[in-house]
Amino acid sequence: MRTTRAVTVIPPTAGRLATAVAGTTSLKRVAAYARVSTDNDEQLSSYEAQVDYYTRHIQSNPAWTFIEIYTDEGISATSTKKRDGFNRMIADALEGKIDLIITKSVSRFARNTVDTLTTVRQLKEKGVEVYFEKENIYTLDSKGELLITIMSSLAQEESRSISENVTWGHRKRFADGKLMLPYGQFLGYKKGDDGLPEIVEKEAETVRLIYKMFLEGKTHSGIARYLTKERIPTPSGKDVWQSSTITSILQNEKYKGDAMLQKTFTVDFLTKRKKVNEGEIPQYYVENSHPAIISPEVFDLAQHELRKRKNAKGYKTGSGCFSGKIVCGKCGSFYGSKVWHSTSKYRRVIWQCNHKFKNEEKCKTPHLYENNIKVAFLEAFNSLLENKDEILKGYEAIIKTLTDTSRLDKESARLQNEYEIVAELIRKCVEENASTALNQAEYQNRYTGLIERYEDIKRGIEENSNKRQERNAKKESIGAFINLLGRGDTLLSEFDEELWHSCIEAVKVNSENQITFVFKDGLELDWNI
Repeated sequence: MRTTRAVTVIPPTAGRLATAVAGTTSLKRVAAYARVSTDNDEQLSSYEAQVDYYTRHIQSNPAWTFIEIYTDEGISATSTKKRDGFNRMIADALEGKIDLIITKSVSRFARNTVDTLTTVRQLKEKGVEVYFEKENIYTLDSKGELLITIMSSLAQEESRSISENVTWGHRKRFADGKLMLPYGQFLGYKKGDDGLPEIVEKEAETVRLIYKMFLEGKTHSGIARYLTKERIPTPSGKDVWQSSTITSILQNEKYKGDAMLQKTFTVDFLTKRKKVNEGEIPQYYVENSHPAIISPEVFDLAQHELRKRKNAKGYKTGSGCFSGKIVCGKCGSFYGSKVWHSTSKYRRVIWQCNHKFKNEEKCKTPHLYENNIKVAFLEAFNSLLENKDEILKGYEAIIKTLTDTSRLDKESARLQNEYEIVAELIRKCVEENASTALNQAEYQNRYTGLIERYEDIKRGIEENSNKRQERNAKKESIGAFINLLGRGDTLLSEFDEELWHSCIEAVKVNSENQITFVFKDGLELDWNI
């Protein structure tokens, strides 16, 4: 005789569908997550309302025990990496402190599909449920994961759309020549009442000092050490300067009142990763966009000096006025200082080729004593003063010849026109290949040829710009030297460090008895020591 099949229902004892058991006092531990993505007043009101609502909502349910309202204020949700409140909540849930998390919607939880699903699955493995109120989704439901996938994908697309709209807005402002500066980390300017940069004079003095010290021969690290020692705050308000900060200030065209816009761009709206714009998207150069701290002439001098030092052999400088000025006539390396008999009464500072013992053949140029250099400079400069009328007589023609940029200006206009034409040809070439079935080998040859031509023109524009800059720098140097020489009425009786910096470009050491002074105007004067 067959036994009748018997089925006994065992009700769930955990989770949202658990039935109440007589004598059971276990309550579901519930937390909520609230977030707003900006920090304006309207959003802050929404944020406070979310916190108040969830606190009341959880505490009013007798089957729940209130754990905490986890919050993030003013944080974007495209990634969960930078959300401290969210990450702390997930850690607590995975440690078994939470049974249910309530949040307003999938978009409040995360706008990244991968982050949403990964987090939900981690919680699901630990028996922790998430409830999305707006979409009415419980993640432990059988349909939960499918719905979450769909909803979070929509949220991700919304984030992409917002990012593209913001990017479009930035690029439209760039195209209109409107300037945006990170004022909190930009030395010398603040946002004015009209929305444009306004000079902060105290900070502008620091910028001018950096340019002055650099053009006097100091290195980036030397300037950084000096500013740190003098307790001058960095652009971000810190105490210690880095040489990279000095480099950035020296190369930033905004200090001469111009602005190159869109130097970098966002590659991925999810990771917010940025890269330097190397021609992938348009750039905009705006002249006279705001008040200048540094004159264009001084800025050009600094760029010329940067290139010169980059190509110089063994350029080093310290605090001494001779650093970066004395050059070995044999190997072209700079001289560095050494101290002899430092602890005795015979202490002397000498200058010697930095590469004297580094080459296969030892440099035969001699070391120099500081006092001898000073005496030689006094004698050489005084000789110029004695003959200054004759020297100054021929300078007008020299300046006109050396600093004429009319041919360079014409060449620049021609290259710019050709640059735009080739860029348009590349665009049409790519469009044609996208819309028409072309022979790919022929297309690749044509495309490669256009790209090579484009890069050649680009290099030509840069070289032409460098030549213009060099000529303008030379004009500035000659003008300053002429003024200096013209003002000199009496012969010098003692070494003047400021005068040395103002008129000496370099000193070449030829032999034990002879050196050559190279003045800022290009004049070379051989001198016996």
